Amino acid sequence: MSAQLLPTRRDEDFRYADLTALAGVWPAAVETITVAAGESGALSVVNTGNAAMVRELSITLAAGAKFALHVLNAGSGYGRVAVRAELGEGAEFTLGAAQLGGGDQVLELVTNVSHAAPDAVSRQVVRSVVGGQATANYLGKVHVAPGANGTDGSQSVRAMLLDRTATANARPELEIHADDVKCAHGCAVGELDRNGLFYLQSRGLTPPEAKRLMLQAFIAEAFTGAADEAALQDAALKALGDLL
Repeated sequence: MSAQLLPTRRDEDFRYADLTALAGVWPAAVETITVAAGESGALSVVNTGNAAMVRELSITLAAGAKFALHVLNAGSGYGRVAVRAELGEGAEFTLGAAQLGGGDQVLELVTNVSHAAPDAVSRQVVRSVVGGQATANYLGKVHVAPGANGTDGSQSVRAMLLDRTATANARPELEIHADDVKCAHGCAVGELDRNGLFYLQSRGLTPPEAKRLMLQAFIAEAFTGAADEAALQDAALKALGDLL
């Protein structure tokens, strides 16, 4: 594949990407998922391997369809998951994702959710924990088309930095072209609460145990309600243990 066809940083969705690592796995085949009217579907994407991984998902939900996507992005190599979802009337799309990185890892989640018809609902919960010189990126856009009244869309994006040398980039974005909608996004990047750590240690936990427990609670919300919630939590805890 010609290098000229690789994305550049002029492409907003690749602003923070590791283009050198991307070159080794580009282009990525687009995985198409279509959920028929009134039907439900789910998918879990787990990246805990050593090799670079890029997944491109295109999801289309017909009227009244539901789809739940859960992502654990914690591989030791470059990891990128890009999602495009188009929601029909009354459709529901749920995304829960956790990114866990250390060393010099670059982990990315890019989403573009389009409310193409009225009364659709989208929920995105993204939690990142990064240490060392790792970077975790989230670039997410919610687009509400003209006439898509009754839209209910939300993005909850939080990142925890274990070291001052770690980086978290977040860009939640709303583009609304309809009236009578309910859309919100929240974004925060910070460190573990010292008061919380002190409280847990005062109850008999060691500092490492207190840190692990707080981080476990931090990422748990991303997998709430998943069909394979227990397996995702176990995989996330193992990755968290390796990180700490």
